[in-house]
Amino acid sequence: MGELRADWRLRLRRGGPEETVCGAGVLITQDRMLTCAHVVGEPDAVMWVEFAENPGIPPVTARVAPDGWLLGREDIAVLALDSPRPQARPAPLSRRLDRGGEVWLGGYAAPFDADGMWLAGRISGLHGDWVQLDARTNAEVVRPGFSGAAVHTGREGARPESVVGLVVSWRGDLEMELPTDNDLAFSYMIPVDRIARLVPLVAELSGPDGWDHAFAERLRRWFAGDGRPSVRFTVVPAGGGRDRALGHQLHRAHLVHHPGRSRPEELVETLVVQLRPPRYQRNRYRDWLLEGGDEPERSLAGPPAAAGPVLAVIGLDEDPDPAGLVRVLARVRTLGFRLLVVVRGTRGPGLDAVERDLLVPSLDERAEELVRAAERMERTWARLDGLTDSASAPPRPAADPAGRRRRLDDLRTLQEPRARLAALKQLLRDLRADLAGDPGPDLPGQRTGPAGRP
Repeated sequence: MGELRADWRLRLRRGGPEETVCGAGVLITQDRMLTCAHVVGEPDAVMWVEFAENPGIPPVTARVAPDGWLLGREDIAVLALDSPRPQARPAPLSRRLDRGGEVWLGGYAAPFDADGMWLAGRISGLHGDWVQLDARTNAEVVRPGFSGAAVHTGREGARPESVVGLVVSWRGDLEMELPTDNDLAFSYMIPVDRIARLVPLVAELSGPDGWDHAFAERLRRWFAGDGRPSVRFTVVPAGGGRDRALGHQLHRAHLVHHPGRSRPEELVETLVVQLRPPRYQRNRYRDWLLEGGDEPERSLAGPPAAAGPVLAVIGLDEDPDPAGLVRVLARVRTLGFRLLVVVRGTRGPGLDAVERDLLVPSLDERAEELVRAAERMERTWARLDGLTDSASAPPRPAADPAGRRRRLDDLRTLQEPRARLAALKQLLRDLRADLAGDPGPDLPGQRTGPAGRP
């Protein structure tokens, strides 16, 4: 099935929050949405947009975007939010329609405009440029308050939920005021395929490179600080769905640096302001971050936290001296910052420095944390072994922490950064399995006993 709650399902009012609900809409980027032109009424109207299913996202006003007024047979309006809402997940758009496929529609017809109401239907066939939706009964045909609402599929096998159209109208055989007053009535939608032919942005978003949803989800987890290493490195070519997904997540960073647009000196100046060291130490911090040498007294104590402040560096390879910037970033990391480092291509200089000075230290640090966690689990288990029954016993690591410790120490003797990086990644996978209670594959040269222990 599909999402029970979705940021991209919107409720609309004309003018302001005190006005009557007039329809629905679909968020497609952080600052663009779709609805029906007849919901907006006039091309110069101001609309009040509410994220009805996520009250944590504040409402916002919106106006018709340039070239976004398509009143007529299409009945489409593209609205620009007066301020973006990057914390809201946009709708996944699809041009694929299957006759007989089941779809869901959530709208705001009175008297259910406060909380919304849901209808189900099946894709029937074409009605000019629209698509007819069949309901089981006339009571399930759309009515005023549904115009502009998303028509979306549920999850089916490997296919994710997707928005395939906008509710536009209904028609009854007796032309009565409500669907239920007619002997026969149908709902209609404008398919995404039709909208894509008229709106270039929708064509781009519904294409094969519209969004990289899997990449966006990985970024969300990393920004949330779910125990991942403190440095994340990724390649994101400019333009396309992966870059769009990145841009949609950057509001989660505490500081964003674009090397192609500003110099390291400007980044350091901003960092010093945020770190707020004593006045007499500001120049020492500035000089140390830029040039190295003796580290001044810490302003932000301790190792990088799991959910510490994030510095996002977008386009490291666009800096005139990427390796020099990496050295600055390595010192920034020791102050407790987590780093998102993005390059636009893989041919530029600086990748070796990223591997040696950022990735290896951050993975080593995370491996140390997990080994210590396994050692604590083992000590706790040993203290209570035999004192409680097996159902009440604390969990025990799936592999011997002492062996993992020796393995980590051995990795620290490797001189080749690439080999050490690969080995650290495998060790982290094994440690996560240990702590999850999954024995995983045996370590080389070890024999496993009946309980899965070496």
